[in-house]
Amino acid sequence: MQNFGWDLLNVLIGLVIILGVLSVGYFVFSKLTRFDDRKEIASGNLAAGMYMGSKLMGLSIIVAMVSYSSHSWVQMLIWSLIGMAILCLVYLIFDWVTPRMKVCEEIAKGNVAVAQVLRSIIIGISIVVGTFLM
Repeated sequence: MQNFGWDLLNVLIGLVIILGVLSVGYFVFSKLTRFDDRKEIASGNLAAGMYMGSKLMGLSIIVAMVSYSSHSWVQMLIWSLIGMAILCLVYLIFDWVTPRMKVCEEIAKGNVAVAQVLRSIIIGISIVVGTFLM
């Protein structure tokens, strides 16, 4: 009970960092797509929601694993941003290796099958990347 104040402060700092990283992640991920994420999600495009949700979940997985092994908040933030960059790179590579299927066009059309494949890839890569960054 003596460390309750410090523990609470650490939780609050961690929440601020994760919310900041997720906000930056949402912004960066939105810039990578060739459609308006907010518009698609607001209009009920399930594929767009699944896709953005999986990117944010993947980023959260990376941040969680990094926070477990980091010894400072700055270290956690730096490795989280590196993880975000890797997720962006994975998206670009996936889009490049599937030239017959335009990922953004399929998501914008509401293709849930494509969103599900991307969700699996993003979450799987996030677990692997998070483990490497630990």
